[in-house]
Amino acid sequence: MVRTLSSFDAVIFDMDGVLVNSEPFYVEVEQTNFRHLGLDISEEEHQTYQGTATDRMWKLIKERHGIEQPVEELVEMTNSLVTPYFNSLEKIEPMAGVVQLIERLKDSGIPIALASSSYSDVIEIILQKTGLKEHFDVVVSSQMAGSSKPEPDIFLLTAKKLNVLPEKCVIIEDSTNGIEAAKRAGMYCVAFAGPGSELQDQSQADWVVSDFNELVF
Repeated sequence: MVRTLSSFDAVIFDMDGVLVNSEPFYVEVEQTNFRHLGLDISEEEHQTYQGTATDRMWKLIKERHGIEQPVEELVEMTNSLVTPYFNSLEKIEPMAGVVQLIERLKDSGIPIALASSSYSDVIEIILQKTGLKEHFDVVVSSQMAGSSKPEPDIFLLTAKKLNVLPEKCVIIEDSTNGIEAAKRAGMYCVAFAGPGSELQDQSQADWVVSDFNELVF
């Protein structure tokens, strides 16, 4: 059932694939790492990791493919490519329409938060280089929450920091894992069918949009 955004007490955004079109870059980095490790991971399997934290992804890959390297070493291998890349960019363009949506929410007096599976340093870089940092009342990473999507912890912690009941929050997500986390948290979920989400199952979302202008107040 479609509901207006003004019927909620807060809006929580995912970052990758919602605020910025960063998913293709993560896919490229991870495929580079897979090849380096001699892993044959199909596109279908790779898509199942979208929206989860890097440590969760590597933990699952270790279990499924039996690689010997510690998770911490695998995470560092990924971060050693991700963080310098985003740092090297002079500016990062937000997803089309997201700035206007955020401005409308702020004008309406609706608190907004960011809940991302990315690491805190990457979140900080992206928020700074998109110019969006000042808009968010609360920013939460999976590391702060203690577990990654599809577990609901990150969204429940964000709601707590906002001092808003979970059922009064709306989540804007793009990935299957993020949507599952939102629903497990008891929250209303809008799926953004934007670039990079083509292979994600968004059927569990309450509302699917391909343009932020479709969201009504």
